[in-house]
Amino acid sequence: MEFDRAGVNTLMEITARPDLIFTKGQGSWLEDHTGKRYLDFLQGWAVNCLGHCPEPLVKALQQQAAELINPSPAFYNQPSIDLAKRITGASCFDRVFFANSGGEANEGAIKLARKWGRLNKPGAYKIITFNHGFHGRTLATMSASGKPGWDTMFAPQVDGFPKAELNDLDSVRSLIDDQTVAVMLEPVQGEAGVIPASVQFMKDLRELTRQHDMLLIVDEVQTGMGRTGKLFAYQHFDIEPDIMTLAKGIGGGVPLAALCAREAVSCFEHGDQGGTYNGNPLMAAAGIAVFDTVSAPGFLEAANARAEQLSNGLMALSEKWGMQGERGLGLLRALRLGKGDGPAIVAAARDRAPEGLLLNAPRPELLRFMPALNIEADEIDLMLSWLDELVGLIRK
Repeated sequence: MEFDRAGVNTLMEITARPDLIFTKGQGSWLEDHTGKRYLDFLQGWAVNCLGHCPEPLVKALQQQAAELINPSPAFYNQPSIDLAKRITGASCFDRVFFANSGGEANEGAIKLARKWGRLNKPGAYKIITFNHGFHGRTLATMSASGKPGWDTMFAPQVDGFPKAELNDLDSVRSLIDDQTVAVMLEPVQGEAGVIPASVQFMKDLRELTRQHDMLLIVDEVQTGMGRTGKLFAYQHFDIEPDIMTLAKGIGGGVPLAALCAREAVSCFEHGDQGGTYNGNPLMAAAGIAVFDTVSAPGFLEAANARAEQLSNGLMALSEKWGMQGERGLGLLRALRLGKGDGPAIVAAARDRAPEGLLLNAPRPELLRFMPALNIEADEIDLMLSWLDELVGLIRK
């Protein structure tokens, strides 16, 4: 199969893509148009939590597609009810609104917090977010994000998102005024380089928001659904947020997201929120298959064993090559390279022959690892061996 240059030129140019077209995927492996295989440690940026084309997800989609796909969100459907019951039963939240992407879920969280502020703290609309945070690509979520340059890319920004520093409570406290309604953060800043919030910071932040009658919003788009070793990352910190957003792993590869809230915060009125495809039974059925697999006895224990293996292996590489260590939670990890050769390693890994390796460098000085939660031990060993080989080639 030849590379379809004319075909790819019909797609809008939004990012630099290599000249390969993926055609098949199974578990931790992808295959391109030439038949070359790649060990995938991206998994769609933590989307494919069960790997490529997992049997439970494929089966659920096939069965539901033959029964009912989208009756309209103006009506109830059973799969969305069943998935919402699973999420609320496993968390501190009471209500769920299903959406299609993390950006949409986070946009909904911003709207919900502002509506709650209008009802409970007249005039309050500001949501404190964090430098280097990432919340999506809508105008509001880009404004909430702390990525350098995003404040001017589609200016003017949406107002009301002052920026604090992760793990610095005083930086949060200094931004609070009578117009502040909430604090919103990722429990682990993914795009910033896999930087976890500390347990003490999260506990103190929860107490600070309570003292000032503010909401705490956790963006678990990347950290939810077992990615950090618990079903939801907030559970590592022994706190209960007011609002949580989910996407990526919740659908295992299909467009599914969720806005979750406590009953006292669920103040949307009819017409405030909606979406043509939101909560459709086809995507909800996929979410049920993912949820039941991840929450099955022994699944997260196995994922945590693989996380420890990956962490230990990355630390060994760091020590061998004089790097700066590794960090993360669960199977969301980063290797701190100590120099800016991350993009070169990513390119060399992809071009490796006869089999390639898919890695990510969100910052030039580090690599991020987001494998399937059910990755095999020998696949982690294989990746570590190849990475050692690649670093040797790049740094010789």
